[in-house]
Amino acid sequence: MRPSPAEIVRTLVAGRLPGLVHLACRPGLHHARHATDPEGRVLLLVPVVSDLAAALGAEDRAVAVVLDVLDLPPAAGAPSLGRALVSGWARRLAGDEARAAAVDFATVEPTGDLLDVGTRFRLFRFEVAEARWHRAGELRRVDPQAYAEAEPDPLHPVEAELLADLGEDHAARLTGYLCRQLGLAAGRTDHAPRVERIDRYGMLVTFGRPGARRRARLAFGRRLADRAELTRLLHPVLRAG
Repeated sequence: MRPSPAEIVRTLVAGRLPGLVHLACRPGLHHARHATDPEGRVLLLVPVVSDLAAALGAEDRAVAVVLDVLDLPPAAGAPSLGRALVSGWARRLAGDEARAAAVDFATVEPTGDLLDVGTRFRLFRFEVAEARWHRAGELRRVDPQAYAEAEPDPLHPVEAELLADLGEDHAARLTGYLCRQLGLAAGRTDHAPRVERIDRYGMLVTFGRPGARRRARLAFGRRLADRAELTRLLHPVLRAG
């Protein structure tokens, strides 16, 4: 089991990673803080005094935009999930719409700047009309409806923390478990398997001698709902020794 392209794109644009915004028929890229609401619509938190705010323009005007988000691997050498590009027509929000969108934004990325929406900041929103996933030289189109129905992976925001915890506090027991799953002989520390990435469906493990490392995916067997479910799943493994 592994995440679908729609789930990966939804995870990348959820709002935990930096994003760049490109406006149709305008040169240059703009850094922007963003988040997605429960329907997958993209929210942009834009300072009133900024090039991006000037380019997006007035409240009654929709502007074609592309949000570009690149995955940041949790550790050096770990493979990237790639790049997500989503596009649509961004429109400035005001009144009740802006207040509701600020709550959605805060759910993903709480920031005090949301209190200044309408004065120092503006919120823009767009429904994703086109979604693409770029990885390893391949560009795949993702159905917008599949994107909207997908869920961001709840482990992605805490992936680095999870890997550090497994590697520091449970290294010996985890190594033994991985060796058993991969059919490897334990004992060679330079050949020891290591978890490079983890998501709600499984773990990506690297193993083998230096210079000839290989990768394998170990599935959990089911789709995990959250970090607590991962802890319950791994608890017997990390206690077994």
